[in-house]
Amino acid sequence: MSCKRSSFAPGLIALALAPLTSQAAGLIEDSHARLEMRNIYFNQDNRSGSANPSKQEEWGQGFLFDFTSGYTEGAVGVGVDALGMLGIRLDSGKGTHYNPQSTNRGGLVFPSDSDGRAVDEFSTLGVTGKLRVAKTEARLGTLRPKMPVLTLNDGRLLPETFEGLQITSRDLDSFTFTGGQIQRVKSRNSSNNEGMAIAGAGGPFGKRSNAFNFFGVDYAVSRDLTLQYYYGELEDFYRQHFVGLVHQLALPVGSLKTDLRYFDSGPSGRNGSVAGRAEGYRSAGFGNNGKVDNQAFAGLFTYSLGGHGFSLGYQQLEGDSDFPFVNQGDGSATYLITDRQTGARFQKAGERTWVAQHTYNFAAVGIPGLTTLLAYQRGDNIKSAQGDQHEWERDFWVTYAVQGEMFKGLSFSWRNASLRSTYANQRDLDENRLYITYSLPLF
Repeated sequence: MSCKRSSFAPGLIALALAPLTSQAAGLIEDSHARLEMRNIYFNQDNRSGSANPSKQEEWGQGFLFDFTSGYTEGAVGVGVDALGMLGIRLDSGKGTHYNPQSTNRGGLVFPSDSDGRAVDEFSTLGVTGKLRVAKTEARLGTLRPKMPVLTLNDGRLLPETFEGLQITSRDLDSFTFTGGQIQRVKSRNSSNNEGMAIAGAGGPFGKRSNAFNFFGVDYAVSRDLTLQYYYGELEDFYRQHFVGLVHQLALPVGSLKTDLRYFDSGPSGRNGSVAGRAEGYRSAGFGNNGKVDNQAFAGLFTYSLGGHGFSLGYQQLEGDSDFPFVNQGDGSATYLITDRQTGARFQKAGERTWVAQHTYNFAAVGIPGLTTLLAYQRGDNIKSAQGDQHEWERDFWVTYAVQGEMFKGLSFSWRNASLRSTYANQRDLDENRLYITYSLPLF
């Protein structure tokens, strides 16, 4: 007697898996990935001070594989993103890298080995799980925040990334709510996640915090007016409130953009006590005994006409401490209007800065893809033991994005900057950067 295989069991399994397959359709169909390649050359000439290195020169090739999934279907959607990064050294001698491992710091572009030389390569893989309900999304894992109280630095071979939880909700019309906690940071010239700190906390081997809590709301009053409030706290270092306004005004000739920003920063936890500051939970500044005390006011006004953009701005810092922000001393960024190429940031205690900038888009004269930027800023009234000090920075950028389908995503950029300062801890420098970047959509 022969036995015929029943089709009931496979059919039952297929029936059971059908809902999962259906739900996963959006996860796969809505996913996309791109490969970004960055070839970057850095040359920084320190024009003052005798400490090594007097010159830093590094050249590297970076690869970023950025995968973004869709969401499973249903009331609750889940997904996963991934960010793989690889940096390869093309050129960097010990004399132009020179950051011994004993300092726990890398060079401009690469981490350092035990002999103070740039490593041959460094890489990381970041994974982010995500969940969506209606218009609310929660992301857990590798994050790239861009908020007034915390923003990543993406000016080198590989971007700075953070580890933590971020929740964003757009369920209420005209409002975007953001909140969460960051626990670790991976600097732009590192493959390791570490705790967070601020300037003045003792450098590479100083105190760290593993909790940056944040909350914010963006309110689009109209298509032309946005109001912002954000709160950030790096536990045991500082608390910070931010209020901002961005307004676009169409004029009979051209348009005017108004960007107003205000930060109010004070101590958190151990930084608020003498004992805690004695442990090392300190802030840079003058006459503040390591305690965070800073208020920053800024306004930037941009008039646009044709391909031209003319900007004037002013920033004033009050209080005895420098402006506090997440900064381990190896490359960070702020939301100040004075945070530009050299990294000086013009955020020292008492500093007052005027900013002037001109941009031009050559598409207005028939050369699409070509843009330039020329900026100058001067800060004075910097508090120090030598009395009020001053500094200035000049930046000039030329960028060309190749047009046409064949080389779409390819761009070239030259960035030149000079910084001069009378502040004792700030070296004069001249800097050149060359970028060749290519972004290739994979699917």
